[in-house]
Amino acid sequence: MDSLRAITSLLLIFALLLSGPAKTEESYTFAVAPQYEQRKLFAIWQPVVDELSRRTGYKLKLVATLTVPDFENELAKGRFDFAYINPYLVVKKDQRQGYIPLVRDQQPLRGILVVRNDSPLRTPAELNGAKLAVPALDALGACLLLRAELEQTFKTRLTPVDVKSHSSVYLQVATGQLPAGGGVEKTLQVQEKTVQDALRILHTTRDMPSHPIVAHPQVPARVRQSLQQSLLGLATTQDGKRLLQTIPMPDPVSTSMQDYLPLKKLGLEAYLSD
Repeated sequence: MDSLRAITSLLLIFALLLSGPAKTEESYTFAVAPQYEQRKLFAIWQPVVDELSRRTGYKLKLVATLTVPDFENELAKGRFDFAYINPYLVVKKDQRQGYIPLVRDQQPLRGILVVRNDSPLRTPAELNGAKLAVPALDALGACLLLRAELEQTFKTRLTPVDVKSHSSVYLQVATGQLPAGGGVEKTLQVQEKTVQDALRILHTTRDMPSHPIVAHPQVPARVRQSLQQSLLGLATTQDGKRLLQTIPMPDPVSTSMQDYLPLKKLGLEAYLSD
């Protein structure tokens, strides 16, 4: 009997050794700035986040807020583990928790000034004193940089109206509710064709580094590196490329704070809301 117990114990130990150490599922939030209304945002980003969960082995939960100000408040409190954010938030002092840029699109960010396609306006100077639909008052390309360039180049001052998302900007202008709107090239390109056809770009800003995916510094380095490599790895397969096109981040590259430091020299604080 003692011999049988000994053999049974050895078998149990052997089975435990083969199964390896018990696995614990690590879970992290992945937040996306609300450039679109929530249903569209989840339709675009959920497949990407699911694939990143599969590749990294970590459970990533996609989260979003209804408005850009809500998103930025949550970011400022460090509520997100990973996030896709406005580039200006990387260097804006009162919004940073030390978030670490991991990946961005190699294609630059460009702000655009849009009007209705049938608008008689031919130069931004004709809009001086008008209202400007913007997705957020501190959106980099769609508001801050755009307003700075319009004022410095065309002596045109516009009153920004926060309409909460890029999609709303384009709809407000397309339907004639506001005379002009600020957006970025990438978000205009993913709008419905009817909306794109109803608009015309009146001005395009200089190039800036694109929206980064960032990580909270409390996320372990091995997890940050795993997500970064998984994002870059998506670009090496056809299915991965298809997913990246929807974000859009068709050509992902590694990034760091160094890429965003030039934003500090543009004097954009003068255009921030109080």
